[in-house]
Amino acid sequence: MKNILIELKTGKSLIPLFVLLFSTVFPSNVSAQESPLEEDFFKIMKVPSPEGTILEVGGLTTLPNGDLGISTRRGDVYIVENPTSMKPYFRKFASGLHEILGLEYKDGALYCAQRGELTKLVDTNKDGYADVYETVSAWPVSGHYHEYSYGPKIAPDGSFFVSGNVAFGNEEWWRGESRVPWRGWIFKIHEDGEIEPWATGMRSPCGISMIDGELFYTDNQGDWFGSGGIWQIEKGDFAGHPAGLKWAELPNSPVSLTEEQFFAKVDNRKVKNENGRYIKPENIIDEKDFKTLYEVKKEFEQVKLPAVWLPHGILGISNSEIVKIPEYTFGPFQGQLLVGDQGQSKIMRVHLEKINGEYQGAAWDFRSGFQSGVLRMSWAEDGSLFVGETNRGWGSAGEANEGLQRLKWNNQVPFEMLKINAKPDGFEIEFTQPVDKATAEDIASYSVYSYTYKYHPVYGSPPVKNMTNKVKGVQVSEDGMKARIIVDSLQQYHVHVVSLIGVRDKENSYSLVHPTAYYTLNNIPDGEKLDITKVSTKDSSIPVIVEKKVTKPTRKTTPTKKVVASAAPTYDEVKGILTKNTCLACHNKDKKQIGPGFSEVAKRKYTDEQIVELIYNPKPENWPGYATEMPPMPQVPKAEALKIAKWINSLD
Repeated sequence: MKNILIELKTGKSLIPLFVLLFSTVFPSNVSAQESPLEEDFFKIMKVPSPEGTILEVGGLTTLPNGDLGISTRRGDVYIVENPTSMKPYFRKFASGLHEILGLEYKDGALYCAQRGELTKLVDTNKDGYADVYETVSAWPVSGHYHEYSYGPKIAPDGSFFVSGNVAFGNEEWWRGESRVPWRGWIFKIHEDGEIEPWATGMRSPCGISMIDGELFYTDNQGDWFGSGGIWQIEKGDFAGHPAGLKWAELPNSPVSLTEEQFFAKVDNRKVKNENGRYIKPENIIDEKDFKTLYEVKKEFEQVKLPAVWLPHGILGISNSEIVKIPEYTFGPFQGQLLVGDQGQSKIMRVHLEKINGEYQGAAWDFRSGFQSGVLRMSWAEDGSLFVGETNRGWGSAGEANEGLQRLKWNNQVPFEMLKINAKPDGFEIEFTQPVDKATAEDIASYSVYSYTYKYHPVYGSPPVKNMTNKVKGVQVSEDGMKARIIVDSLQQYHVHVVSLIGVRDKENSYSLVHPTAYYTLNNIPDGEKLDITKVSTKDSSIPVIVEKKVTKPTRKTTPTKKVVASAAPTYDEVKGILTKNTCLACHNKDKKQIGPGFSEVAKRKYTDEQIVELIYNPKPENWPGYATEMPPMPQVPKAEALKIAKWINSLD
């Protein structure tokens, strides 16, 4: 038979016609392999910089004329002319500042947050270089290395918001502390320099952002924070970390909750051993009596729940800046949010909605593969996105220590979930392209499970209160752009993991670029529920039982018993387990990443059982060269943990 070739619309390859025909019959087995990936739509481009320029980017801002302002952790400020061209021109505008982790432009001047002050930089003689370094406002510092200051962000009234990291203890090195006023706070700085405390409960508020005139920020996993997330912050809010409550009784504090009130209800776990030394709090496996943040909110109304949890190790590990996608930019995603992540060197996408006056919504992966940790983002005039990167002292998935890159859309629309909206009986999912109804009306194409996190002084939390939420029915719109699913036992205040592994697009039978979303359900809306008798309940996962005639053997045979040694699994066999359990978020096979390489762990000569125990109860003191400690992972099934251990030990 003549082998006829046709070209796919992706332009990737020529394939035989019989393969295309085969893929339409078995779409889940073949076409998913040919489905485009995120890099097919969003290209990462390097911004060339002069040799010897070290861009450990701490701040980015696009100036009114299209030039790019950059601040660095080394204390320099650059102005980049023609930043989207092949030959951008870098000019050092200012230097000698102290670890600048934010940059803004206002009324002809640049403003940056140093460790302990908001500084205004002005070029008065118009020679292209700052000749005035003016202290707008200053705040206390104790000198601890972790007292980073982030910002500023400009408020609608022209004032500035700045956020302050907590320090960490001496003996209790794991415990966040506010040693001087306004550490662990977001504070407002008026144009005359007056500091107005705004909200507390922050641990590492790197991603302070203004979105449509509202203040948002990101925090990451640590003590008291089971995972990273996005908070919308109003004056007087308490986001969850208690260190800043130390200053709640000062006359100008808008937060009325005090340390004494808080720790009367929440166990701080300050326990000493027989030698009088504090014991580091660890996760208690199978703990029955634990608190969650939403349960603590019932005690203290000032508690602000995250609008969206960003599950640790899946949607980042060190969440950074939030930016809104402008109109007519990045296609169908305009108006949604992008969130950077320093540790995993990637960007996530978030769609928010407001139910009962509170924000909530869904988060997806968007684009990974940046050369270093994503810290700052700013939109270019041409609609591309500048991405400023650094990993010094923190570690990241990217191999470089610093960088400035640009993310550019190719004007092709990927097949994605555009948004998810909560419904009284489930979720409504909107797509960027019409779905294939045969797959979308099959409830086997969907799965939902839910969980939340412990609220305790331990570093991080395993997922708790886990539940599989059965998908009972689905209704697909006539145009194929929406699917509404009926979900059993929705859990308020929980993350709902919504996977659409089986759904395909109508035109090419492509799978979704990112088939899994993470929806934080702070409120279940009122409204009309779907009639189960009027939706599709087709379930292709239910097996068809076929009776088979069993023929008796003509004579008895005794099988030979073979003893086979238990071989270590290959990487291909264990990769799925490593991905599912978020191991690859922090560990690489051969090199240092957030944590040690697996081959480095193998050199320690642990037994398989010892590695399993270290998965469940890590000992960060065994790895002193790593800034981010590993959280307990008791949720990893024992069989999978053993398989991981066997593979690790096979690397030695």
